[in-house]
Amino acid sequence: MKNIIIVATGGTIAGSGKVGKATNYQAGKINIKEIIDSIPMINEVANLKAIQLFNVDSNEMNEEHWIILANKINDLASQKNVDGIVVTHGTDTLDETAYFLNLTINTYKPVVLTGAMRPASATSADGPINLYQAVCLASCDDALGHGVMAVFSSTIYSGRDIQKISNFKTDAFDQKDFGCLGYMNDDKVMMFSRTFKKHTLQSVFSEKPITELPPVGIVYYYAGAKPDILTMMAQNHRGIVIIGSGSGNYSQAWLNEIETLGAQGIIFVRASRVNQGIVYESDVFDPHNVCIPSNTLSGQKARVLLMLALSVTQNTKEIKRIFNEY
Repeated sequence: MKNIIIVATGGTIAGSGKVGKATNYQAGKINIKEIIDSIPMINEVANLKAIQLFNVDSNEMNEEHWIILANKINDLASQKNVDGIVVTHGTDTLDETAYFLNLTINTYKPVVLTGAMRPASATSADGPINLYQAVCLASCDDALGHGVMAVFSSTIYSGRDIQKISNFKTDAFDQKDFGCLGYMNDDKVMMFSRTFKKHTLQSVFSEKPITELPPVGIVYYYAGAKPDILTMMAQNHRGIVIIGSGSGNYSQAWLNEIETLGAQGIIFVRASRVNQGIVYESDVFDPHNVCIPSNTLSGQKARVLLMLALSVTQNTKEIKRIFNEY
């Protein structure tokens, strides 16, 4: 059997509330060993070791947690007797953590995130089956080289493209226009596609341990939004991601302020508040090429990539190349 490490960070999968109820619970209350003990057959899939790294609601996750988690996974993955790693995580910010790990993990060994929409104390909690299938995926040779993945509701997602699409249903994730990587049939892994974007060992950000990240903020555009928020954000951020309307659009007043701040060295990325589609370069909303298109990345994932990009370069053309490759 394969040797799989489960790194627990908390979330709803470790949540507890009134017995039988799926709402009004507290995330990150149950130890990972209790969850493992509640899953029949899981110890027949792999030799398991569990590490309780954090036990928090995923809304408490931040850059410091990401750095600790990535460095821990890289240390574990470097050990010859470790074949794969599973990370339990809250669903609210799982997409951000998954993408950060996808860019900073230095291994082709399977790294699989999972969690739950219902707490462990709920009737028909979804955490046990998700964790069981995540261990099965991490134990499978077909999972090698796909980058960081996630498993929810018997579906395999890429760390780059996974997004939460429901705050209520157990089938809460999707991959925008790209479908999924594959499916789980109980313990069987069925892979059908892979990403063409750079990740893990191909990523320049995985070449050495990360110690800190430059500050990058997100600004949301809406009808009538004043450009003052950009000025304020620029005071203590090196980069700003704009979640614009449509194809990453905004008003003329915003364009004027973006160009002013861009001339002062602030790096801008244009993303969209629309869930589907792509953000291209625009001669109308960015006539002087101040902004970098996020392509298919959501605003929060564009922030992750911009932080990492700014840790290696301040050159806008180079960062644009990074956004095209990752």
